[in-house]
Amino acid sequence: MELRGAAEKLSHRCDELIGEIIAETVVEYATNPLDYAHLPHREYLKLAGQYKAETILLGMNPGPWGMAQCGIPFGATKVARELLGITDLEVFQPQGAHPNRPVIGLEMTRQEVSGTRLWGALEQRYGTAEKILSNIFVVNHCPLLLLDREGRNITPDKLSGQAVTDLMSACDEHLREVVAILSAKKIIGVGKYAEARALQTFPNQMGRGLEISSIWHPSPASPLANRNDGADWRENIFAELP
Repeated sequence: MELRGAAEKLSHRCDELIGEIIAETVVEYATNPLDYAHLPHREYLKLAGQYKAETILLGMNPGPWGMAQCGIPFGATKVARELLGITDLEVFQPQGAHPNRPVIGLEMTRQEVSGTRLWGALEQRYGTAEKILSNIFVVNHCPLLLLDREGRNITPDKLSGQAVTDLMSACDEHLREVVAILSAKKIIGVGKYAEARALQTFPNQMGRGLEISSIWHPSPASPLANRNDGADWRENIFAELP
């Protein structure tokens, strides 16, 4: 199974679970960028799939100004357009979107800070999109944007219940498929939660050819990411990148 097929399988399962997640948790708005932003997402997978990078940067789930706009994991829209060259692809309007978190698509002017920092560090390290994707595949463990009534982002670690358990199981299975497709040798969790999901998905990997580690999350809410104007965070990620 190639990357696109694996993503479509996960997307379908997520669509099945959205209603249950809203019914069982504090989430009031849940949308699936793999569905409504499938055109740029497929283009990203097409680009990345050419190179089969052996290192995976694993995020948690989308934010409203990044992947939720353009379908690219950690993908600030400027990154998608100018670094990855993904332009002029329609992003459709999702059902059940939060009224204060409109989906503009690739022309969104507000830039996701975490995505700008992460892809900016990759560009600093490797240069071109081709060289980045030859070394790194960026993916979120969970593809759903999850918002509360006020439009605040909810991360999966803050949720529980059977629907969330089923969602995490589907996301774990997708990660296993991605690792197999890429013959990946390393997973770098973007934050401790992502690392924990990888460790849970691949227990007892010591000496079996798959290394799992983490970096600090580049969120502007993180003191570690902001320290020394971001210099400490860049040092942290560069120490883990191949």
